[in-house]
Amino acid sequence: MSLIEIIVLALIQGLTEFLPISSSAHLILPSQVFGWQDQGLAFDVAVHVGTLFAVIIYFRKEVSEILAAWFKSFGSQGTTDDSKLGWFILLATLPSLVIGYFAKDLVEEYSRNAWIIAGTTIGFGLLLWYADKTAKQIKTIYQINWLMALCIGLSQVIAMLLPGTSRSGITMTIGLLMGLNKQSAARFSFLMSIPVIAAAGSYLTYKLISEGDEFNIADIATGAVLSFFAAYACIHFFLKVIEKMGMLPFVIYRLALGAFLVIYLSM
Repeated sequence: MSLIEIIVLALIQGLTEFLPISSSAHLILPSQVFGWQDQGLAFDVAVHVGTLFAVIIYFRKEVSEILAAWFKSFGSQGTTDDSKLGWFILLATLPSLVIGYFAKDLVEEYSRNAWIIAGTTIGFGLLLWYADKTAKQIKTIYQINWLMALCIGLSQVIAMLLPGTSRSGITMTIGLLMGLNKQSAARFSFLMSIPVIAAAGSYLTYKLISEGDEFNIADIATGAVLSFFAAYACIHFFLKVIEKMGMLPFVIYRLALGAFLVIYLSM
């Protein structure tokens, strides 16, 4: 990989992992437009590690409080709002871990289908607009119940099976439709991404070790650092933007990107 490829792909991964605009839709653009080769397993691991550390460090206070309360819930102190949230994050994560394990070959086979990505980028962008426009958005993150957590978790599976859906986009959409306010829908989506990204990174690491791929340590270190800073900045500014402007800017962007992909693929 050239330095330009490393920089572009790492920034794309970091910026799009947590925005509701589909990272897969953006990652196919360099290969489709510039003819770049697949970045390889080592680079995938690196950018996953970078984005994982970004979300953990950004939400370090919430993560530490939830973890502490969750472990204490096994003892005599009983459940608290934070421990319940920990259980709901775990519940929301389970569908993707189970289905992702059994469907990983199917996901890898269709993950680069540009026409599917174009269609889902547009379709789920419109669904996000509908949720943002019509949902009540009155519940906080501590008002999530087991049914809401399960539905949001199942929606995450859709993103795994249909590239272009956007994991963060569909989970926020379902959160909004079930009554969460924008900040709570986004924060729950970000928090539940931690075990998912960790699991994906672990699986890719296992594949990397088992297949014995060679890699350049400088390349993957650069990718990890760039994806970390891009993801951290992305989370910070996204939470501020949705408070003032809602999801509309991201809906418009998704529709424009989807239209571009359709036009490009039709040429």
